[in-house]
Amino acid sequence: MAIPVVDLSDFSDNSGKKASFVDALGKAYEEVGFVAVKNHGITEETISDLYSNTKNFFSLPPDVKKKYEIPGLAGQRGYTSFGKEHAKGSKAPDLKEFFQFGQTVVDEDPIRSEYPANVTVTEVVPFSPVFFKAYRSFETSGNLLLRAIALYLGLDEHYFDPYVHNGNSILRAIHYPPITSEPRSAIRAEQHEDINLITLLVGASADGLEILSKQNEWVPVTSLPDQIVVNVGDMLQRLTNNKLKSTTHRVVNPPRKLWGTSRYSIPFFLHPKSTMSLACLPGCIDAAHSKAYADATAGQYLDERLREIGLKK
Repeated sequence: MAIPVVDLSDFSDNSGKKASFVDALGKAYEEVGFVAVKNHGITEETISDLYSNTKNFFSLPPDVKKKYEIPGLAGQRGYTSFGKEHAKGSKAPDLKEFFQFGQTVVDEDPIRSEYPANVTVTEVVPFSPVFFKAYRSFETSGNLLLRAIALYLGLDEHYFDPYVHNGNSILRAIHYPPITSEPRSAIRAEQHEDINLITLLVGASADGLEILSKQNEWVPVTSLPDQIVVNVGDMLQRLTNNKLKSTTHRVVNPPRKLWGTSRYSIPFFLHPKSTMSLACLPGCIDAAHSKAYADATAGQYLDERLREIGLKK
């Protein structure tokens, strides 16, 4: 399946391409829920550094990685060991381990007190500075995409700005280890929808991502090396009263000949501040589309979902 491709440089273009970009992005999110984005502003060097440091971390001995698994953080910072997370509605654990890097507040915003400190990996010295640099790049690109989405929804272009400045976004490095015995399932990560506003994914190290089409068929998704894949999350679907689709997706096992290989994936989950209201936008409610969700804040919804996927008690 060729998912729609958009060029983010068109959004800052003054020749009339901006409006076309907004329309193309919005329609893709209504119809598919995923787009591939080129000229996204995240450099090849940044992506290469991310993956090399991710591989170095997950190559550490299990007992070393385990010391970065901090009790009480619900996996929101540091390491989460293999088999801890499962998809909403599934009892089977996903076949992955991961490390999460979160917001670093550098101004005087009082929200700083809400966020735990990031976990520093002493065995891989460049890890934290590389992830901090990449986090900022993802934030910049994600904020531009949200401005385009705001315009598509008939909102002020900067509607999302105050909510995502110092927001609760997460950069997650995922490792799907080699398959060493006959798996009970063909799925590495069960079907799910993301929790957040939008997710930005730079090229995974191997194929495996599939999305559920409107025809209820699983379709492989790949992007070219110069593109990132960006999808709508449940928070944005909720805010827009289902106008923009949070597409169901999963990660499947590789062919048997590739069982001995690892798969790495690094998504950036763009979250707003916890106080942002996710109440359905008035402009997305009409006679044909009644209000589908009860009012909730982003923080309330995140807590609910973290419990559903097994990361929070």
